[in-house]
Amino acid sequence: MENVKPRSRKKKPLGLRGWAAIGSGTVAAAALIAALAYLQIGRQYEKVFFPNTTINGMDASKKSIEEVKKSITSGIDDYVLSIGERGGSTEEIKGRDIGLESVFDGSLEKLLADQKTYEWLKHRKTPQEFDIGTMIQYDQDKYESAVSSLACLKDELVEKPENAHVSDYVSGQGYTIVPAKEGNQLDPEKVKSVISEAIINLKPEISLEEFDAYVKPQIPSDDPQLIAQVQTLNKYANATITYSFGNEKKVLNGDTISKWIGIGEDSKVYLNSSSVTAYVKELASKYDTSTRAKNLKTSYGQNVRITGGSYGWKIDQSAEADELAELIRSGQSLVREPVYKQKAASHGDTDFGNTYVEINLTAQHLFFYKDGKLLVESDFVSGNESKGWSTPAGVFPLTYKQRDATLKGETYRTPVSYWMPFNGNIGLHDATWRSTFGGTIYKTSGSHGCVNLPPAVAKTIFENIAAGVPVLCYHLPGTESQTASNGTSKPGETKPATEPTTAAKPTETPTTAPPTTAAPTTAAPPATKEPETEISTSAPSKEGEIGPGVSTRSEKKKTGPGAHK
Repeated sequence: MENVKPRSRKKKPLGLRGWAAIGSGTVAAAALIAALAYLQIGRQYEKVFFPNTTINGMDASKKSIEEVKKSITSGIDDYVLSIGERGGSTEEIKGRDIGLESVFDGSLEKLLADQKTYEWLKHRKTPQEFDIGTMIQYDQDKYESAVSSLACLKDELVEKPENAHVSDYVSGQGYTIVPAKEGNQLDPEKVKSVISEAIINLKPEISLEEFDAYVKPQIPSDDPQLIAQVQTLNKYANATITYSFGNEKKVLNGDTISKWIGIGEDSKVYLNSSSVTAYVKELASKYDTSTRAKNLKTSYGQNVRITGGSYGWKIDQSAEADELAELIRSGQSLVREPVYKQKAASHGDTDFGNTYVEINLTAQHLFFYKDGKLLVESDFVSGNESKGWSTPAGVFPLTYKQRDATLKGETYRTPVSYWMPFNGNIGLHDATWRSTFGGTIYKTSGSHGCVNLPPAVAKTIFENIAAGVPVLCYHLPGTESQTASNGTSKPGETKPATEPTTAAKPTETPTTAPPTTAAPTTAAPPATKEPETEISTSAPSKEGEIGPGVSTRSEKKKTGPGAHK
């Protein structure tokens, strides 16, 4: 029988591989344990919400559905909404007054079910917020009643907003913007919406001002159109137009202009043209002198009041209204004269100045003053009184003057050297066919209306007169003369003073132009039209007088310039 050696029970060393195997197993086991622990921790979030979870503004971290519901329910039981109003007033709506209650429709359950429990760790640092559907509700009728009962919505306590607008005109200040007034009128629908949202979210307080629930003025104080309107109105009203009428001034400023301007339906500033026209008409009524009687202290020392004629200031009302309107719109301030259709020598009672022809139809004698000095005086022959052709009284501007004119009618042509019309076709001119002037010649052998002058006198006047110079024709009882002369003297009568004795000597220089043959722009007949008259067919008289307007001893027809056949 063989001998068998017994096996040794002594263990051999593990070596490196053995130890590595043991270490790996230990780590794996630890990792497994950690994983199981992480998952185990995560399982709690199957019933509660993750950390840093907010639901409808309420902290739901690690709270169960029931806990969240309880928090909501507890908040509802004693819920009161404080409503802040404009001006500092507050009002309240209580939850129990509107039947406020919880409503749980499964939204919380769905949020919890959607949580991935293995992601719990990341939510410790990453918050999440949820806004879910309504979880509370109220009785709509009770809610409407509660809101309608708020004092801020009572009509008797409401102050409506007022739009900003343009102020009335203030003298010396002009126009300003009257600021808008906010008032306290609320938009009822906006109020209901704001309060409802606050209640649903269980907010403790709200400010109606912050939620823009108040009705705003439609036109605020900084409205660009309103600012532009005020600027334009002030531009118009700030215009100051000073009219100069000699020494008299007439000031037009905002106190008057403000009554003519306004804002139209198109929101644009307007200037009432009718008011401007009426104002210019008033100026003309006050300052026009072309149709006014003239007061003259005659060369005989007596005063006369001369009516008739067209001499004097006359405003061109249409042109002036146009210019005035433009000046106002431009906001200009200046001193000006109005646009005239016709001007005179000076302003005031004696608008004819100190250069004029004074014609005494009663005495058949005239005086020509230039710059206040008597230049020439003479007898003349005026219109035939017996035929009804008397030269009219009145004050007229010299229309124009013409050298070597031809007076003509249907059957005649009569030349004159110096033609100076002043009242239509009535004028001053030389009458070479006459050898005597003055006296009572005009009563039966006068002209058709013209003033017949000795040639030398007509020449002197012609050379020193200009278009526009006034011709004053008047009657003065008590100055009649029965004696004719050669024109430059009146036998048996005292000569008047050589200086004009008007009531007040004019201090202004006449505005008439220098002597010219050009026709003026007022009432002048066409340059080609010559004065109408008739030619004489009568034989020479025994006294040697012959020509148009002179009768013969045989009492044939009187003809000539200004005389009918």
